[in-house]
Amino acid sequence: MKFIFVWALSNLPVALPFDPDYKDAITPPYMVYLKSDYLPCAGVLIHPLWVITAAHCNLPKLQLIGITKPSNLKEENYLQVVGYEKMIHHPKFSITSIEHNLMLIKLSDNIELNDYVKLASLPREPAAENTLCMVSTWAYHVCDIYKGPDSLQNVNISVISNTECRAAYKTYNIRDTMLCVGIVPGRRQPCKEVTAAPAVCDGKLQGILTFADGCVLRADVGIYTRIINYMPWIENTIRNN
Repeated sequence: MKFIFVWALSNLPVALPFDPDYKDAITPPYMVYLKSDYLPCAGVLIHPLWVITAAHCNLPKLQLIGITKPSNLKEENYLQVVGYEKMIHHPKFSITSIEHNLMLIKLSDNIELNDYVKLASLPREPAAENTLCMVSTWAYHVCDIYKGPDSLQNVNISVISNTECRAAYKTYNIRDTMLCVGIVPGRRQPCKEVTAAPAVCDGKLQGILTFADGCVLRADVGIYTRIINYMPWIENTIRNN
């Protein structure tokens, strides 16, 4: 039997289900949907007890965390349900900046890993320019962006140089702690997608989206927090908590 994980606050009797027959997109086994009373965010399972996402995610009364088609609330099977213990922002993160935009969420119980639920691999070296990356997140239906996200989508796009990225984002200070992935600057056409999309390059989690002028799912250039630069913080946080 397939078991797909969904985590809920332990005092809530509900869980957002996963549709095992959903064929519109391949769900990366590390993807996590973070639902709260505000806006949802994407997250990535990096340890049986830990999820990583962007620190800019405002998650008041976080209710559900899981991989799912959020607009489909009918299925009730294939669940693992656990709570979360704490959220830890990077100590240098500020809401006025796109730097250091990482947050770790510790779960209250270990997730059971299987063929459908797996950890993302963390990097040991940076992603080189022109490396192909898979960026994943949930998209809203363009005709009704006020409903929940309609589908999980993936796009394969490449790392660009910080020089090219600075040309795309002239008003932003693109630092070495940032990774830029995409083809063109934001086209400013109507679109809406769940924020904090991960970039997995050559099988390694290399970035968490911190800002995009446009939508990364249509290959607009996004600015990502470069995970390799934060590996000591990630490892120390997990070790000490």
